[in-house]
Amino acid sequence: MENRKIAIVCGGDSSEMEVSLKSAQGLFSFIDKSNYSAWIVVIQKGNWSVRLNDEETTPIDKNDFSFKQKGEKISFDFAWITIHGTPGEDGLLQGYFDLIGLPFSCCDVLAAAITFSKFTCNQFLKGFGVMVGESVLLRQGQFIGDKDVVETVGLPCFIKCNVGGSSFGVTKVKKTEDIQDAITNAFAEGQEVIIESFLSGTEVTCGCFKTKKGAHLLPVTEVVSQNEFFDYDAKYKGQVQEITPARIPDETRDRIQSITSMIYDILGCKGIIRADYIITDEGIKLLEVNTTPGMTTTSFIPQQVAAAGMKMSEVMSEIIEDCFSVSI
Repeated sequence: MENRKIAIVCGGDSSEMEVSLKSAQGLFSFIDKSNYSAWIVVIQKGNWSVRLNDEETTPIDKNDFSFKQKGEKISFDFAWITIHGTPGEDGLLQGYFDLIGLPFSCCDVLAAAITFSKFTCNQFLKGFGVMVGESVLLRQGQFIGDKDVVETVGLPCFIKCNVGGSSFGVTKVKKTEDIQDAITNAFAEGQEVIIESFLSGTEVTCGCFKTKKGAHLLPVTEVVSQNEFFDYDAKYKGQVQEITPARIPDETRDRIQSITSMIYDILGCKGIIRADYIITDEGIKLLEVNTTPGMTTTSFIPQQVAAAGMKMSEVMSEIIEDCFSVSI
């Protein structure tokens, strides 16, 4: 195997930057350093730099995504995108990499743009028979009355940024008088707000990746939050039980994996995705699709990879090399 130069690209322009940096550290610890030379590249607010060590950084040349180290120009062979939010999860960075001809780890522009908008993605997949909850989309400057919210999605409901993640700006609304404050709170995170019906049931999540070697449907994780819902503290401060494999019937597990595989193909995904669901009395309902899921050492995907008897280093190598292999 050729010793390829890998950029682990993190940062971004949203509240999720801190999580992205942790994912980059996770990926850097996972990657097979006997076969790859890896650098962490941080992109934020137009400032693109590569970390040479814990104290030293150097600028990235945006013309070709290269950098200089000790006077030598170093060009990357592959970019592993682990930005949660813009510009790494919405297709902007993917378009740039396409233009300069640099292979990358996740889905292309269209799939990234679709999945970045929770409302757009769920309504699109609904047309293919995927079950989703009721929802309403608001763009900046638009207004919806309390009565219309209650009649459309009911109470309790969730109000959150439509293009955010990591539970920033999310409110579980139980009372009519709290609706407008929750909308304002969500707009602080982005230009679009989604108002979703509350789904009662068991929350689960399932990872999937496909290469020319075949499809890998990862074990399902059951999410049991100690809080009102799976919020930031539950995700990143340990206030949650994450049970892999999930305590669900085998046929339910198989159905969740099948839906995840179908979603992967419908959207035309690449690399690793993670789909989140609620198992309700009515059936399995999709919450959202993540095309650049968290990759900290305690994130869902590394947990599921371990439960499947694989190593993250092997998964990363398979995804990277898949971009350079020739289809037969």
